[in-house]
Amino acid sequence: MAAAQGHLSDGPDDADGEGTPSVFRQAVAGLQGVRLRPEIELDATPPPQRLAPYSYALEAAVVVDDQELADGRLILLHDPAGHDAWGGTFRLVTLVHAELEPEMAADPLLPEVCWSWLTGALEARRVPYAAISGTVTRAGSHYFGGLREREPSTRIEIRASWSPAPAKGPAGAERGVPDTAAHLSAWCDLLCQIAGLPPGGAPEAGIVTLPQRRGPHSSR
Repeated sequence: MAAAQGHLSDGPDDADGEGTPSVFRQAVAGLQGVRLRPEIELDATPPPQRLAPYSYALEAAVVVDDQELADGRLILLHDPAGHDAWGGTFRLVTLVHAELEPEMAADPLLPEVCWSWLTGALEARRVPYAAISGTVTRAGSHYFGGLREREPSTRIEIRASWSPAPAKGPAGAERGVPDTAAHLSAWCDLLCQIAGLPPGGAPEAGIVTLPQRRGPHSSR
């Protein structure tokens, strides 16, 4: 992944097109101004088409000692006309996945724990959101033939979407633009947690993270 560590570079998006709403440009600007942990490599990527009139996408990876421990994609959607299912004009969509030690996948509570990391990350950053939904999937792989020397691997995947609520202005009135910087920071917190990194780069009591497979096949 060719990206700079700790910040988001400019890239392909719909933010500068003719007639692009100001609120969408401001929301994208919020994503582009976030400083992140040095383990996170983050870059803009072409957004999917036809999901919304305006969209912006980024991809990220957690890399430690040249090993990729987790990766994901976050997409910002905007429909000025609003969307009944969203309950507003903005929507965030994400896909996050990482490889785990096989024994971790046997935990029957693993999906619930991973989902709580997403909601917990948003709540820890105190960002308002609504209409959250998604799935947590775990899958194991065993290798045969020419790949038989590889150890079995287990992969966890989180697919989710939620509606970021507009931020409040100084007088308490809605500005119409969600705090996308805080949502991105929360999403990166989730990415680091599923990668097995301690919060803030230092261990904290009571924090549980997933031990990660660090073999060569975990790199993209």
